[in-house]
Amino acid sequence: MDVRVAAVGDMNGEENIDPESPSGRNAAAITELVENNEIDAFLGLGDFQYDTAYCEDLVDYWTPLWGGTMSKLYWVAGPNHDWEPGRNEDLDNFMNGQCPGSTAKAAINQELGFIGNGKAYSKDFGNWHFAFLPSGQWRYNPREARALTRWLDKDLAAAKEAGKHLAVVHHEPYFTSETEAHERAEDHKPWIDVMWKHRVRLTLSGSQHNYERSCAVNNRDRCDDDGITAFQVSTGGIELRPFTSSPRYIEKRFSDTHGFLRLTLRTDGSFDWNFVPTTGEGTDEGTRPAPEPDN
Repeated sequence: MDVRVAAVGDMNGEENIDPESPSGRNAAAITELVENNEIDAFLGLGDFQYDTAYCEDLVDYWTPLWGGTMSKLYWVAGPNHDWEPGRNEDLDNFMNGQCPGSTAKAAINQELGFIGNGKAYSKDFGNWHFAFLPSGQWRYNPREARALTRWLDKDLAAAKEAGKHLAVVHHEPYFTSETEAHERAEDHKPWIDVMWKHRVRLTLSGSQHNYERSCAVNNRDRCDDDGITAFQVSTGGIELRPFTSSPRYIEKRFSDTHGFLRLTLRTDGSFDWNFVPTTGEGTDEGTRPAPEPDN
């Protein structure tokens, strides 16, 4: 059975409730997919509400535009707009329906209950297995991030043994062009090594405020038929940023279009992708074939 996914991060600007804003247009388009049962999951790639994600901000600003996606939302917290210890730690409460004024729970919270901002979890969608990793741990608690590396190794090994195709979601990208605001997340390399070890098929990240897709890339930054197709989709509504570097492994990118990514994941490990522009003209679509046997 095919699995239909929409994904985007970096969604809503400070105090924004304008339905005609880039954020509002993305929210409306994804909400329509949810309401019409045209997707099986909406993957929220972090940085839901700027500048901070206190309960009142999420309830007063994110919810009016994006609240209709909650019934199919699977999420990761990004540092620092979603979650920074001692500054803003409410996103996990909001996703579990515990913020005053909002009792709706994200899809994954309906299934698993409360999920802390710094906790990893995994979820099967058909014949695909997704691991969701909190990038902020590398910034706030490297010891816990290293422990999550061991968790990821075991989690992916078990899923692969069960015959699943593998994908990983984490907010800060490793395979990415630089901007004036962000470089690649070099500290994530232990996670990347584990992903390569188990031949993860794709990753989804945000943070950069633009769109990128890599070649199938290995843990040494080389295109490889067995590698990871890395999508960086931070075009949810925040002001976009130009690129300041040009890695050889990036095959498609643009920084002038807001929109979101749609994926169709097939039982054999092949997948189709289509970037849906909502403000601007950038597009990207294609297909990655099924892996060779034993890969």
